[in-house]
Amino acid sequence: MTQAQAIYLKDYLPPAFLIDTTDLVFDLRDHFTEVTATLKVRRNPSASGGGPLVLNGQDMILQSVSVDGQKLSADEYELGPESLTLSVADEATIECVTHIKPHLNKALEGLYQSSGMYCTQCEAEGFRRITYYLDRPDVMSEFTTTIHANETRFPVLLSNGNKIEVGKSAPDRHWVKWHDPFKKPAYLFALVAGDLKSVSDQFKTMSGRVVDLVIYVEEKDLDKCAHAMASLKKAMAWDEDVYGREYDLDLFMIVAVDDFNMGAMENKGLNIFNTSCVLANPATTTDMGYDRVESVVAHEYFHNWSGNRVTCRDWFQLSLKEGFTVFRDSEFSSDMGSRTVKRVEDVKLLRTSQFAEDAGPMSHPVQPQSYIEISNFYTLTVYEKGAEIVRMLHTLLGPELFRKATDYYFETYDGQAVTINEFVHAMEWASGRDLSQFMLWYQHAGTPQVNIDSHYDHQAQQYSITVRQNTSAGKPFHFPLAIGLVDDHGELTSNCTTHTINNGVIEVVNAEETITFEQVQSLPTPSLFRNFSAPVRVNYSYSNDDYARLMEHDGDGFNRWNASQALAVSVMNQIQAGEGVASASADLINAFEKVLTNDALDPAMVALMLTLPSEAYLSEVASIIDVRAIHESRKQLSQHIAETLQKPLLKVYQKSCSKKPYEFDAKSVAERAIKNRALGYLILLDDSNVVSLCTDQYYDQHNMTDSLAALTYLAHAHRESLFEVRDDMLEDFYQRWHHEALVVNLWLSVQATIPSESALATVKGLMEHPSYDALNPNKVRALIGHYSNQNPIGFHNVAGYEFLAQQVIKLDQANPQMAARIVTPLTRYKRYQEREQMGMKSALESIAEVSTLSKDLFEVVSKSLQH
Repeated sequence: MTQAQAIYLKDYLPPAFLIDTTDLVFDLRDHFTEVTATLKVRRNPSASGGGPLVLNGQDMILQSVSVDGQKLSADEYELGPESLTLSVADEATIECVTHIKPHLNKALEGLYQSSGMYCTQCEAEGFRRITYYLDRPDVMSEFTTTIHANETRFPVLLSNGNKIEVGKSAPDRHWVKWHDPFKKPAYLFALVAGDLKSVSDQFKTMSGRVVDLVIYVEEKDLDKCAHAMASLKKAMAWDEDVYGREYDLDLFMIVAVDDFNMGAMENKGLNIFNTSCVLANPATTTDMGYDRVESVVAHEYFHNWSGNRVTCRDWFQLSLKEGFTVFRDSEFSSDMGSRTVKRVEDVKLLRTSQFAEDAGPMSHPVQPQSYIEISNFYTLTVYEKGAEIVRMLHTLLGPELFRKATDYYFETYDGQAVTINEFVHAMEWASGRDLSQFMLWYQHAGTPQVNIDSHYDHQAQQYSITVRQNTSAGKPFHFPLAIGLVDDHGELTSNCTTHTINNGVIEVVNAEETITFEQVQSLPTPSLFRNFSAPVRVNYSYSNDDYARLMEHDGDGFNRWNASQALAVSVMNQIQAGEGVASASADLINAFEKVLTNDALDPAMVALMLTLPSEAYLSEVASIIDVRAIHESRKQLSQHIAETLQKPLLKVYQKSCSKKPYEFDAKSVAERAIKNRALGYLILLDDSNVVSLCTDQYYDQHNMTDSLAALTYLAHAHRESLFEVRDDMLEDFYQRWHHEALVVNLWLSVQATIPSESALATVKGLMEHPSYDALNPNKVRALIGHYSNQNPIGFHNVAGYEFLAQQVIKLDQANPQMAARIVTPLTRYKRYQEREQMGMKSALESIAEVSTLSKDLFEVVSKSLQH
């Protein structure tokens, strides 16, 4: 891979040419597709110098090139492996005819086939696999698309914008022409052709326009569209209410596709979704699945403004659209359900996975400075950390000024490709503040460290905390610190004499600051970074008593949960250090019992507080990862909780059981969450009555949430006495649902994550199962991804590492994006003990020895070995 060259933000230059209009004609045939692209180009007045027109392109067969109606001979243009170079005047009409083979496209970029239908994925650089083009986000063009296909096999022909013409080209062939009046970059282009059925509805906008809403799926999935449609209408109403943004076309379409590298794609007017993010009904979809559909549908719809109408100038600005839109969809989900539960879920992902990314070989700023393959930068850093940065701006400005800033941003930059700097400038304009120091959040890689000490003067009734930042970034970060003081009766009233507090938030701008509170009558426990007000690692010497106090009395729901997690981590560290589980966990057991028996608490929050930190999070907070010690300490603590709290757990389980029809609302979701959390502990007991509870819940088949929970807990208990009933249950599950691809993925994941050192044999066996498809991203994620990411005790051995390396190499030949993503567990080898380090590094080196690696995989593996 010596040809893999880095691209740098500092080298950005405006495009030499612009494309005013793009006219595309697709002729879909059995063994190839002919694409005729007519481009009206002109030299960019903002670019310096002359030079030829260089169009991007790859994996195509060029049939002909014409300039201003004159067909060029081969010696009148230069054709490279990834480019087409033409000498043209300052204005010209270019026509390129290419042949592509979608049925052979297993990379799932550009135009490809999935289950017999044609579909596209063009972000980030997939359009260059369709035709020769200026495939960069700062080239925006008005698109007209005509699709010709067999009418019987492909009755539905879709593209961006509005349908303007239809016709017949032969007795068995038809065509449809689409026009998108809004200029867009090529990455937002979409095409779908297939035998699809649809569910339709309408939405009346705030200005009175009626928008047609259509979801296209395979006929068998028509009964799984209602939730996605309801979510779309909620998102449209919410965006009007909260941001004043109205949908701009007459038609909004969603298409569900089974073979898709991502979750979904916001193509203008024609969103293409992974089936897992659009299909839902109670029998086949868990509460988590319902949540995901609602969130992703909203996310892609919100992109219509934060990403489409205002897009990013270059891919270094990716968080301009993604971070902002993740924040928007998070706020939407919070308004639709429990705000605290949503906040906990978001932070769990951030602290477990994004913090690990920050500390790993692929660490990069939210605004990266360079990349080899842009597909590798669709990361949690860009998305989730980017959203946290927007959240901090929202906190610092407050809702009213933030809305003023976003109004200015959308109105000023509508129809433009801009940068993160323009977004922050809008915040400065609305607030009158200088946010240049705040820009460090976008420019610096890694997770900031904040060390906090406290001092209490009983006589003076004065309490102070000193905040010290690690300034490895060269200067201190500017962030909001949400804070409260808590004693055994609740939150204390006090007077801060050194800082202004707005809605419980103090702004920190210096490397060291001391915050002093007066009239503090007793020693408090500080409730720091409430609602996770900044994405930092916090070092403060809390005692177990402090954690227990916060769990019981903190007025901030997020910090109550956070205290439960921190106390559990402390207990498991003590167990790993050799202390007996009973003595180490006394404070935790007492706190858990109080939570279990407090009927005033939200059951959803109780379920979260009773859930022990995952082994992935325990690994993230460990200085050196001892896989087996972490697994064993968590196992011991779980068992002890089940044994000592059996009666209240059983009471909570029985109280939360319900036979009412499935509803996806906050109360019902909370009841299922606490019931299944209790069952997860109870099944650890060697008790035939509990096994009966579990099997009864499974065979009741009341809804997928409860059925899957029962199956998972029983399978993961991994006791020999349960093997027969487990195997029967797994077989029953498959026989019931073998015709539902998404449910089969759940079946694969349950088995891939059974915590056993024999897990690899199970995974290899499932790879031979007829339900498994090694080229389907959902199947790969369900089996290999879950095994390597969520089964540490099964994965972390030489055989597991070698297996993953082999699968990565095979997958890279067909789908480089997926290969680069599933290799991640091997890349953080330096965090582990020497035995694991050597095995993981050796596996990476075996991948690096392959001479035909894609740019995607080469970048990840090479950076990991150099880290």
